[in-house]
Amino acid sequence: MWSLGRSEAHGADKLGLVSGALKRYACLMQLFHSAGSPYARIARMAVLELGLEGRVSFIETKLRDPASSLLPHNPVGRVPSLVLADGTTVTETTPILMVLDSLVAPEKRLLGDGADGWKRLAAYGRVLGMLDGIAVWNRELRRPEHERSPGVIALEETRAARIAAALQDDVAKGVYAAPDAGFLALLAVLGYCERRHRVWAWRDGLPGLASWFDRASDRPSFAATMPPVSGI
Repeated sequence: MWSLGRSEAHGADKLGLVSGALKRYACLMQLFHSAGSPYARIARMAVLELGLEGRVSFIETKLRDPASSLLPHNPVGRVPSLVLADGTTVTETTPILMVLDSLVAPEKRLLGDGADGWKRLAAYGRVLGMLDGIAVWNRELRRPEHERSPGVIALEETRAARIAAALQDDVAKGVYAAPDAGFLALLAVLGYCERRHRVWAWRDGLPGLASWFDRASDRPSFAATMPPVSGI
């Protein structure tokens, strides 16, 4: 069985988010994901960026399926879900990133801590807000046309454009320069729009953000987690 090194264990204790039991099970985790989920993609990229492939295995699963392999572990049926060896299931992207961060030295953490960490969390949160809105928009477009809400679609399209403009300003200031949680989230959401929400021509009028994405998408973790193309 793998065990945490001294610096990693100290980091987990300092963060105060992970129990001693988790340290013993750190090498035996399973990350359930679906190939198209941008939320799960953030977690998958995080595993690769932190060099935790030997401690976390990727399990692809089906969603909205009563026979899904995920449901015995997480009755909510959402990804990402991180299952520990003792059966504990950690759900949602941010708590999973917190667990992963606890396994590495402080300087490698994606969410950060201290004064700098708050700024990084703010940048990450802004991108998650954009992703949440785009997910609602995308889900609305998957409904039969007569069931769609034009008001919801218009609201989320406007929200996405507003946030994207703010993100372009942030990128110009160097906010998303380092490969932290915000960086990975922004890669995931723009990558989602490139392949699974193509109804939004997000690049139009945002050359700075498009240039950032084209450079950042060269990272191996991005290429290794590429989702299939959707019809939307």
